[in-house]
Amino acid sequence: MLLDIVFIIAGLVLLIGGGEALVRGASTLAAKVGISPLVIGLVVVSAATSAPELAVTLDAVVRGEPDLALGNVVGSNIVNVLFILGLSAIVMPLVIKRQLVRFDIPVMVGISVLLVAVSLDGVIGLLDGVLLLAGLGVHTVLSIVIGRRESAAAEPVEPALNSKPVPLWLALLLLAAGIGLLVFGARLLVDGAVGIATALGISSLVIGLTVVAIGTSLPELATSIIAVRRGERDMAVGNIVGSNIFNIGMVLGLPAILFGEGIPVPPAAIALDLPLMLVTAVALVPIAFTGFVIARWEGALFVLLYVAYTVYLVLASTAHDALEGFTDVMLWFVLPLLASTLIAATAYEVGVLRGRRAAAAEKALPQTATADDASSAPPAA
Repeated sequence: MLLDIVFIIAGLVLLIGGGEALVRGASTLAAKVGISPLVIGLVVVSAATSAPELAVTLDAVVRGEPDLALGNVVGSNIVNVLFILGLSAIVMPLVIKRQLVRFDIPVMVGISVLLVAVSLDGVIGLLDGVLLLAGLGVHTVLSIVIGRRESAAAEPVEPALNSKPVPLWLALLLLAAGIGLLVFGARLLVDGAVGIATALGISSLVIGLTVVAIGTSLPELATSIIAVRRGERDMAVGNIVGSNIFNIGMVLGLPAILFGEGIPVPPAAIALDLPLMLVTAVALVPIAFTGFVIARWEGALFVLLYVAYTVYLVLASTAHDALEGFTDVMLWFVLPLLASTLIAATAYEVGVLRGRRAAAAEKALPQTATADDASSAPPAA
């Protein structure tokens, strides 16, 4: 078991190093093409930071651990929204651009709904994989087109993650090195995770939802925190939204296409984890539409929810005596309180927005009336 822990730590280190190399290389290449920071976060950086999930999922499917593969993706998406986005908002309130609200967040919700729908029969098959991958392809193309159109008249901005640009040849070398580190790190991480799950009697699904999901999401965490601290808050949100879309479309879609038998979906994931992943995606919708800001208190709420979810997984997997009491407290007290708080906060934000729009309209009316009076006044003699 000690050797398995060493494998996990070494695998995580290699995954972080590989993800960093990929981010540096991909960010440099995207900047030379002239893509805006938001699109870099949505497409380029999110694809690069999702490479650990892809490496782990492919390796898990090859080794006959489909529960670990699915748990890695579902768990990573939950970690991305609740923990990473929440922690980033605690560091600094996150401003959400209108492109994210009008296009990317609805796409994330839509592809999450699609994943839940295709998983209900207990397997993500070939056709399911094609649908998921096609959804990712459409989002990527439209994101680049929209981003280039909106940034055509704007001044080029250097990506926050590339404050020290590297030469083109070094960017390509970083990409190749990153891929190699990711493949080897994924192999070590899967070996260690499976070994610990076997020794402790914990299912591979739970290991994938917790240890592996957090480990493979570390590049997203580093990316978002660095982007926030350097003032690129739109890249931080774009990275998370794009990474979740990429995780579903590529990380689950591609293995389902490559392996004829598809990826089995355990009943436990259908009953709890997949619906929770969908709920976390939907939770961004009212926050994004009310003020276009994720406040610090909303970020803290997300982090607390993730901690509660992780505690529940651990208690359930070990059949702990505290599970029943914890479930009752969450079901009858915490969740109703959370729902009422979110509804009240959303209603308040909507009221504030309506008040601002009404004030702006009233302010514009006298100016319009004055201009009409001046135009209709008789000419001076």
